[in-house]
Amino acid sequence: MTELVVAIDGPAGAGKSTVTRRVAEALGYTVVDTGALYRTVALEAERQGVSWDDAARVSAVAEALAAESAIRFGPTQGGLTRVFVRGEDVSSAIRSNQMSQGASKVSAIPGVRDALLTMQRTLGAGGGVVLEGRDIGTVVFPDAGAKFFLTASVEVRAERRYQEHVARGDAIDRERIRQEVAERDARDTGRPVAPLRQASDAILVDSSGMSIDDVVAFIVAQVRLLEAAQGANEATR
Repeated sequence: MTELVVAIDGPAGAGKSTVTRRVAEALGYTVVDTGALYRTVALEAERQGVSWDDAARVSAVAEALAAESAIRFGPTQGGLTRVFVRGEDVSSAIRSNQMSQGASKVSAIPGVRDALLTMQRTLGAGGGVVLEGRDIGTVVFPDAGAKFFLTASVEVRAERRYQEHVARGDAIDRERIRQEVAERDARDTGRPVAPLRQASDAILVDSSGMSIDDVVAFIVAQVRLLEAAQGANEATR
């Protein structure tokens, strides 16, 4: 069977992480959590006392992580991809609201993106992988065999993010979450380097009125069709 690179892009709170995990499970593919890479850079920078606004020093942090191949992924546990830095499990630490904001800031730094680009491509080489982020189908894997742009309204995405925090026991204001989602959209779409946008050949999936099950079923069905089409093309060469 032909295995593809599946790219799932979209804004914060669209459900990309959950959908990516479940799509990978249904397809028998591997998850490459690109968002976790940026969250990890943000965490490592904070631990080293480096401001997320200090582009040069944050870039140096990312370059060191890449050079050491310090980040690796483990099996999904509790619905989240496990992430290790130099052997330490940072899966929970990188999922805080603070690291979400940090990831948005550091991902806008050209040096950080350059440092992690090769890592992402290496992890995804050979196909049979599902990657989610904001520029997977436009920059990281522009030739991906299956591209999707997963989105939802700001209100729906903010409510989903709020409920995630409530489930973790975080004390956080619903309106604050909505504002942060809107602000992150503005940063991600307006940044000069690899801004968030839908690839011209990506399939739009607006999940505002869809259940997770429906979204997963739709994407899996589309990937299977694309696998079959690519397999047929390869057979005639």
